[in-house]
Amino acid sequence: MTDAPAVQATADVDESAELGARTRVWHLAQVRENARLGADCNIGRGAYIGPGVVLGDACKVQNYALVYEPAVVGDGVFIGPAAVFTNDEFPRAANPDGSPKGTDDWQAVAVTVDRGASIGARAVCIAPVHIGEWALVAAGAVVTKDVPAHALVVGVPARRIGWVGRTGRPLTPDGEVWVCPDTGERYVQDGERLRALE
Repeated sequence: MTDAPAVQATADVDESAELGARTRVWHLAQVRENARLGADCNIGRGAYIGPGVVLGDACKVQNYALVYEPAVVGDGVFIGPAAVFTNDEFPRAANPDGSPKGTDDWQAVAVTVDRGASIGARAVCIAPVHIGEWALVAAGAVVTKDVPAHALVVGVPARRIGWVGRTGRPLTPDGEVWVCPDTGERYVQDGERLRALE
């Protein structure tokens, strides 16, 4: 097995983009200039990775997901089919005088996703927003505010309905403690945050 990245002939990868070892870019995907993708990433059919976007190692960007600059994505993040990361707080196509907006007419803002988090199919993350490690954004959710680590958020706008462990399974309560049914890892809730117990 070679360590070289694999890019399908119909994909459009800018020559200034960096692809890590064993990263795969599938049909009709576009990876823009100066994007940096880590090792072992999988970029699905028709996905879009904007200029300067950073993906960590072992990320999976599913078909037709749109990751607009200046998004920063940690290791092992899952971005589901047709999910969207926005980058403009006040979107307009034209200025009040009717002239088309250019790059100097607005300031791009980022969606930041920490290690191990998952963004469900057709979810929309409205920048600027930060999604904590191992969090799970449900399919179709619209994220308008920061999501704590390990939070399970659903709905429009997204709200926390529980906690998930590192395997993605919902944690179960055991008195004052939350327990992962897969790993047995234990956590304690501190306000709107979750803290792992030693």
